[in-house]
Amino acid sequence: MSARHVAGTPSGTDAPGLRISRRTFLATGLAAGGGLLLTLKFAGRTFADDAGVAAYISIAPDGIVTIVAKNPEIGQGMKTTLPMLIADELGVEWKNVRVRQAMLDPIYPGQFAGGSLGTPLNWIPMQRVGAAGRQLLLAAAAHTWGVPVSQCEASAGVVRHRSSGRTLTYGALAGKAAALPAPDLDSVTLKRPSEYTIIGKFTGGVDSPAILEGAAVFGIDVTVAEMSYAVYEKSPVFGGRVVRANIEEIKKLPGIRDAFIVRGIDAEAPIKMGLVDGVAIVADKWWDADQARRKLRIDWSHQAVSDQSTQAFERRAAQLAQSAPRSIIRRDGDVDAALARAPKVLEASYAYPFLAHATLEPQNCTAHVTDGGAEIWAPTQDPRAGATLVARTLGIDAGKIRVHMMRAGGAFGRRAYNDYMVEAAMISKRAGRAIKLLWDRTQDIQHDAYRPGGFHYFKAGLDAAGRPVAFRDHFVTFGHDGRLAATAELPRDHFPAGYIPNLEYGQTLIELNAPTGWMRNPGGNALAFAFESFLDELAHAGGRDPLALRLDLYGPPRVFAPPPARRGMKIPPFDTGRVRGVLELVAQKSDWHRRTALPAGTGMGLAFYYSHFGYVAEVVKAGLSREGTPKVHKIWAAVDIGRQIINPAGAYNQAQGAILDGLGQALHMAVTFENGRVVQRNFDTYHLLRINESPPVEVHFLRSDNDPTGLGEPPLPPVLPALCNALFAATGKRIRTLPIDARMLRAGET
Repeated sequence: MSARHVAGTPSGTDAPGLRISRRTFLATGLAAGGGLLLTLKFAGRTFADDAGVAAYISIAPDGIVTIVAKNPEIGQGMKTTLPMLIADELGVEWKNVRVRQAMLDPIYPGQFAGGSLGTPLNWIPMQRVGAAGRQLLLAAAAHTWGVPVSQCEASAGVVRHRSSGRTLTYGALAGKAAALPAPDLDSVTLKRPSEYTIIGKFTGGVDSPAILEGAAVFGIDVTVAEMSYAVYEKSPVFGGRVVRANIEEIKKLPGIRDAFIVRGIDAEAPIKMGLVDGVAIVADKWWDADQARRKLRIDWSHQAVSDQSTQAFERRAAQLAQSAPRSIIRRDGDVDAALARAPKVLEASYAYPFLAHATLEPQNCTAHVTDGGAEIWAPTQDPRAGATLVARTLGIDAGKIRVHMMRAGGAFGRRAYNDYMVEAAMISKRAGRAIKLLWDRTQDIQHDAYRPGGFHYFKAGLDAAGRPVAFRDHFVTFGHDGRLAATAELPRDHFPAGYIPNLEYGQTLIELNAPTGWMRNPGGNALAFAFESFLDELAHAGGRDPLALRLDLYGPPRVFAPPPARRGMKIPPFDTGRVRGVLELVAQKSDWHRRTALPAGTGMGLAFYYSHFGYVAEVVKAGLSREGTPKVHKIWAAVDIGRQIINPAGAYNQAQGAILDGLGQALHMAVTFENGRVVQRNFDTYHLLRINESPPVEVHFLRSDNDPTGLGEPPLPPVLPALCNALFAATGKRIRTLPIDARMLRAGET
């Protein structure tokens, strides 16, 4: 399997991911106005009564095609990408397509956004839905003309009889097509890539015009009849419970409808992001509710974690590093013996902070809970999990909860935790009316599911040729009651495991009483910095080109056996040929081999990372500004996510956005704890990347003979170490702690 080979045709087998089996079938019917309604159904399921909600495709008599986007839209482009797949196979012009966002409905499998799984799970299933619709329309035309289907062809919303030249529009055929039996999805014929008319074309987001006009599309924009506004105040120390509050005083303030204490349901909720204790205020206007919140006086129960602090974590990590790890993740060969024999041994410690997601749209949700049911409007990544959480917490039948999936103004994993949804539902239930809950920025930063910090204590030995022969990492990370904190793990196969003969990964936990969770490229967004930076150290210590060392370690092109399927999803095998492909491409595009000719004070750094089935290598050119702060001049990225880029406009957006996101993490972002609470309150203390700090980002896609995979996360991790490696090349100073401290670079510390 060559990383430079471009596939000719897509396989007829399922892409890695969700499989639509033979038990799955299409149902056809008439839409309003007499058009074709094409619905994907699953055996043994109960479906919504509203056929319009349950449909993927409807074709109106005038030829306008409405396609439902089944997954949440969080800025990653799925509301455009999934309909593009259907529309291309259906054979319609994109200008005649209208897209409608689905609600949560069991008729749609896998209604979630995360893990860069939107493409690998859906690209074949959505194409098959479109191809099935095209097959129905061809059959309808053939029946009308009394000719074999093989003599007909369909494109641009028209079926044409080849020999006679007769044509019929999709709109004219829709009614007859709706009466035909639906084809077996496993038997439909998909187009060859050379026949694509929409897939692979630059296509603007279907919501982009509305967003530019300021139209209401986000969760924060929702209004419903007789709606009130709500705010919810929680303990600044995780796990705090309300002892008492000045509720009666708050109720007397102007515009306030109600105020009450809400009790958390689950003792683990502070860690699992469920419903926790707090005080709710309901008002006619959000401003009134928020001003009343500022006058709350709440006594919180004392928490054992009130002495939890970043400084204490750092001291504890340094202490633990002096002892052997509490557990061994992986051990190959004999590290101690190999280190004793190695001509050169290096040691270095790396650390990175906790991070908050800081979505530009703060958490919000509109809910109306009535007797035995609920209707919810939420910018959620995982609506089904949210409905389940609401059902369990409020004692509502999950089948009676309707969830409208609103577009999210940023998510990055944060909106997979539906704490804001269950809060809104509980407040609505207590208030007896529809409410819109809206957090402010401080609440958003101080009540997050944080990317966990971590500490790596590396030791490695090099042979006489500068090749690593021994590698050890004592990873000091976080946990709760002996359990690893969410996304704090070090995978046992993390590179360079399997590529250095003597290797040991050990782990020790620091007790943490704060929620942690998924953040854009969980794990990789931290591990890449530490491992790829230390690998750069090893290259320089051994007198090796960092690119050459990586190529040497990964070795010649070879494809490993695929891992076992997870939750029914086939996992593609790891391919070192694809690693070499992106490393060589980014070196070519960045003129890596001419980096020694750069002006003094400017350097280039390189890094590679494999994650979410994507292969990404990046080079950063950077130095210091006149003020002595890091200055990034340019970034190059080489990306291999398979044979097909479905929407290049969205792909470049995702790749460049992820890289800039990682750049902001490296330069600025850190959450710190003091007295058991988060210190940062807003963007003045939790800094994001500014537009004047954003360099040109040049992205090159390397097509390989592999099924397409996702892109929202793979480009992020390499930029952090590539930047730090570039600054080392420019200044001679090693950055081993994030975010980057410019004072260290200026002061000459190492």
